Parts: sequence; C-alpha cells; structure tokens
Amino acid sequence: MSTTSTVSTAPVKDGSPVSAAAAARSAVRRRTALVWAGRIGLAVFVLGGWQAFTAWGIVDKFFFGQPSGIAQRLVDLFRQGTEFGSFYANIWTTIQEALAGFALGAVTGVVFGVALGQSRFLADVLGPYIKMVNAIPRIVLGSIFIVAFGIGVLPKVLLAAVLVFFIVFFNAFQGVREVDRNILANTKVLGASQLQIIRHVTVPSALTWIIASLHSAFGFAIVGALVGEVLGAQSGLGLVIKTAQNNFDPNGVFATMLVISVIVLGAEWLIGKLEHRLLSWRPPAPTEAANTI
Repeated sequence: MSTTSTVSTAPVKDGSPVSAAAAARSAVRRRTALVWAGRIGLAVFVLGGWQAFTAWGIVDKFFFGQPSGIAQRLVDLFRQGTEFGSFYANIWTTIQEALAGFALGAVTGVVFGVALGQSRFLADVLGPYIKMVNAIPRIVLGSIFIVAFGIGVLPKVLLAAVLVFFIVFFNAFQGVREVDRNILANTKVLGASQLQIIRHVTVPSALTWIIASLHSAFGFAIVGALVGEVLGAQSGLGLVIKTAQNNFDPNGVFATMLVISVIVLGAEWLIGKLEHRLLSWRPPAPTEAANTI
C-alpha cells in the first residue's frame, strides 16, 4: 500500500490575505473618488448658484461679485499687476511676512511651552502675564506695532508671530503636561540629564500636540500679515484687498482671497508632509488607518 502526497497549485481563493489587501485598496480608491466627487460637486453647486443668482438679479453682483468676474479680475491682476507693483511681488511680500512670523512665533511658542510645561514655578509666575497679553485684541497690537515700527515689514512679522505664538505655546504647554510621568521617572533613575530628558522624552512626546497646532498656526500667520498690511503698508495682499474695498471692487477682494486660500492650502499640505515625516514612528490611529484620503 503506497501513500502519495500532492501539493496543491490552485490559485489563491477569495478570503486570503492577498485578496483582502486588494479589496482594501479598492475600497480606499472608491472612497477617495467619492470624496473628490463630493468636493467638486459642492464647488460646482456653490459657484454655479452664485453665478446664476447674480445673473438673474436675485443677488446684486455690485456688492457680492460674480464668479466669472472674479476669474477675469484674477487674470487682470496677474497680467496687469496693481498700483503697488506686480501682483506676484505683493504675493511674495505677504508670504515673506507670514513665513517670518510663523517661524518666530512657532519657535518661541515651543520654547516657552516646553519651559513652562516642565516648571510649575515658571508657569505660576508667567502664566497671568501670558493670559493678559493673549487677551489684548490683535487689532490693537497691530496698531501699536505700526506706531512703534512704522509701515515696513517688521510690524507685520511681529503681529503674525504673536498670533502663532499663543496657538503653539498652549499646545506645547499641554503636550508637555501630558507626558507620562512614569517614563520621566525612569529616565531620571537611569541617569539622564535634564537636557537629555527634554530632547529624547519631553519634546518627542509633545510633538503630536505641537504639529497639530502648526496646521492652524500658518493660517493665523497669514491673518496677522494681512491685518498689518490693512492697517498700514506699502505692498502686500492686505493692501490689495483694502484698495479693492475702497474702490467698491468685490471681485478684486474675492480674487485676492482666493489666492490667499491657495497659499494656506499649500502650506497645510507641506505641514502634513512634515507631520508624516516627524511622526513616522507613531502607530497610526484607527481613524487614520481607516480613512486615508
């Protein structure tokens, strides 16, 4: 009596890990397509309704503009420029002010947030003063900066930095307070210095909070630069908006706002890439794993 053994070479059936992974990828692609279809559909609905209502006279385009007029105004701005120079130069002025304010505010916010988050004494001493400054309306701070430093770039950078500082500071402060105390105690037992604890434990643990604050911080940096330019400037997108407003040109206002939105979305994309790189060690959250867009 002989026994023979055969090795099955049948193709992999449904339900295998390979087919499950393929199904998951297909589901992600379908969801991505649906998301983009929804986004484009919403934009078409809003812009189409806006265009139709202004064309039918239901909405007065003198006050609210018109999508076709905004598109034409945007082309004119890029081709003909503004009375303050080329439109590209004004865009670059605002980006420079926002980037400088963003960098200054983010760095100081992280430094102060980490320092006060680790030292309860410093938090108790400086906390009331930080809250007092945070309570000052930003438009008032902008006016103070304009009076003190003129209408150059510096007051816009400072105003943008102030807006960014408080967002990053409070997130960094809370992130440090959320660090696992057992991990801190173990690193101290192992002989780590305070600098080593900050570098290898505190900052990495608080990095999720810090990066999360940066997503909205750049938008506030743009707002700070624009407010400063509206208060007093020689160039910049804020000045372009102010001039269009004074000339009763809603299409010019909306066209400039569209450019600002594109800049902020581009910065948001770059910050997302930075977050992915800096937090690559962190396991993805369930919502991140299931809802990849």
